Amino acid sequence: MIRSALYIPAANPRAMEKARDLPVDAILFDLEDAVAPDAKAGARDHLARALQADYGPRQRILRINALTTPWGADDAALAARMAGHLDGVLLPKTAGPQDLDALAALVPGLPLWAMIETPQGVLSAPQIAAHPRLHALVMGTNDLARELRCRNRADRLPLLPALGACLLAARAHDRLILDGVYNAFRDIDGLRAEAEQGRDLGFDGKTLIHPDQIAIANACFGPTEAEIAQARREIAAYQAALAAGQGIAVLDGRIVENLHVEAARHLIARAEAIAKGAHQGQSAGSLDPAGDAR
Repeated sequence: MIRSALYIPAANPRAMEKARDLPVDAILFDLEDAVAPDAKAGARDHLARALQADYGPRQRILRINALTTPWGADDAALAARMAGHLDGVLLPKTAGPQDLDALAALVPGLPLWAMIETPQGVLSAPQIAAHPRLHALVMGTNDLARELRCRNRADRLPLLPALGACLLAARAHDRLILDGVYNAFRDIDGLRAEAEQGRDLGFDGKTLIHPDQIAIANACFGPTEAEIAQARREIAAYQAALAAGQGIAVLDGRIVENLHVEAARHLIARAEAIAKGAHQGQSAGSLDPAGDAR
């Protein structure tokens, strides 16, 4: 379960060290956009050393450069060499399953993550999501908006068809899917509104560019105490109905069927997974308001 996934530039050893104490669910070590061309070789060396450290329960995902670039093959070789210290490899600008085939051959055994940030990627999302090695889809909304030539709107109306298409593909194949980044990292209200929109659409979590965004993402994509209490009441009401020989229950004037109980159990499982992660130290870190991690 990933509510928050923070991009960290692999060229910044200090940021990678600080990330070990942040209350984030996943770290996206970035060798692509966040690293200048002449710094990529050095960034690989920094990352290889950083990955030797203990990142606790946080998932460690490496975003490589596209395999069509001069750096992609070397990035993939690093991922294969550090496979025991990674939980996945994120491929940018995934256009179709053939891109994942090429990466899969270079990183045997590692789960694959695919960035959807082009119109072709959106159109191919069902085939990408069906790839047997794929674990997650990640929306690259900045690049996607640029390629669609759409206007920047707070409600993201021009992007909704693409977001919905990718969500359908992810759910059809039971894949994790993360929403894109919110660029104005000091605009907490704007971030909260966009995170709530992504949550309501059905995304599992949100990608982030700054530590100050973590708390909002975790709160928006995690169950509230009220939701957990309601889920327990629905389960109890349904079990009582079954014991009475009935197939449905009525709670607060609303019908509770098996499908509602399944959703309630899923919500409680999410809450328990979050609590387990916090117990293992995921909430121990403190945020540095002045430190941009990307």
